[in-house]
Amino acid sequence: MTTQTISRIDVTPAAADVIAKLKARHGELMFHQSGGCCDGSSPMCFEKGDFIVGQSDVWLGEIEGCAFWMAESQFEYWQHTHLTIDVTPGRGASFSLEIPMGIRFLIRSRLFEDDELAHLTPIHFGEN
Repeated sequence: MTTQTISRIDVTPAAADVIAKLKARHGELMFHQSGGCCDGSSPMCFEKGDFIVGQSDVWLGEIEGCAFWMAESQFEYWQHTHLTIDVTPGRGASFSLEIPMGIRFLIRSRLFEDDELAHLTPIHFGEN
């Protein structure tokens, strides 16, 4: 049984490379997954502060130094899964910063093991 804090979110090397390129071009970044229309159910990357985090947004952790937020309604669905941010070729229908590169972020997931559930990184809600 583990006693370490278990991260709720991770990133693949390919996604980490894209994030590094986007940070070099745009500065500090943040991620949000809303579950809304278009590609809203995909993770979207914004310049830090370009997306206003609300009281119903849940902070899951950080990837490559970028806060990752999720709408509470999405968190209800994903709360028992470990999320890994990856990239895939193709242009999504969103405003995410990677779209002009001809790629888009996506989530790969797995259910947490029973012994992991008690040791997950604590979440917190955003502010208006």
